[in-house]
Amino acid sequence: MQVKNLNRTCALVKAGYAWQRQIFGKGIGIAILDTGIYPHPDFGNRIVAFEDFVYHKRGVYDDCGHGTHIAGIAAGDGSMSKGYYCGIASESSIIACKVLDYSGNGSVDNVVRGLDWVVRNKERYNIRIVNISVGTMSKEEEEEECELVKAVNSVWDEGLVVCVAAGNNGPDPYSITTPGISRKVITVGSSDDDEAVEVSGRTISDYSGRGPSYSCIIKPDLVAPGSNIHSCQAKKQGMRGRSGYVRKSGTSMSTPMVSGAVALLLSKYPQLTNGEVKRRLCESATELGWPSSRQGFGMLNIENLFKTV
Repeated sequence: MQVKNLNRTCALVKAGYAWQRQIFGKGIGIAILDTGIYPHPDFGNRIVAFEDFVYHKRGVYDDCGHGTHIAGIAAGDGSMSKGYYCGIASESSIIACKVLDYSGNGSVDNVVRGLDWVVRNKERYNIRIVNISVGTMSKEEEEEECELVKAVNSVWDEGLVVCVAAGNNGPDPYSITTPGISRKVITVGSSDDDEAVEVSGRTISDYSGRGPSYSCIIKPDLVAPGSNIHSCQAKKQGMRGRSGYVRKSGTSMSTPMVSGAVALLLSKYPQLTNGEVKRRLCESATELGWPSSRQGFGMLNIENLFKTV
């Protein structure tokens, strides 16, 4: 695939290092638990499974657009824009689980059901990665005992890499959303949240959730670009602008960059365990000179990620 412009998204995380070596995440399944997915041209025939836990419909759809945008960052191939807007792992398989409704809201029960389904079907679709770009705040006393944290921990224990958004409730301490507070999963914040951006109808900055958790766990684990990210647009939103793409911001956008990077890594080194993947992500991250409560171990760096293996 020829890429005219890596986009600020990919240039910042140096995905080109893997692309130059013909590493595109081929065959690695990324399960995206979100609002669904629109069959955008950038996904080709790589949407290998779709399950709707909200309305129980059979056809592939996204009545919000959030899930389609997330999928494009992780796995879009940029074909509609002739490579201008290209996701990280452009040959990975997409498994879309609709657990959120048309407004991007959902219940814990639906997320848990989606996670259970992913575990049951991980071998069928070679699911190695779970992307959860959603979160909620939990009470301090319930933090590590809440249902969502237990659910993602269980998925991690099944050997899957779980990437979760840090949430957009920063910059106060202890503002990481659930299930990002889990000590097991990979929690992703935004590396460029100093920009004033629109998130959920509000103009905000310094939005990325800050750690630590109430259990004194360093969070986030790392950060990646999350502000003004162009990616695939669901048809519902009207395919205007740059022909099928839209700009969104938030740690929701940062998270699939890490999921895509993991897909690249596992397609080259499929024997790696989720613990080894997490360690390599943290060890290879670029130190930004910020407190660990804001950056974790630093910013995602795909070039360094491959050099640590």
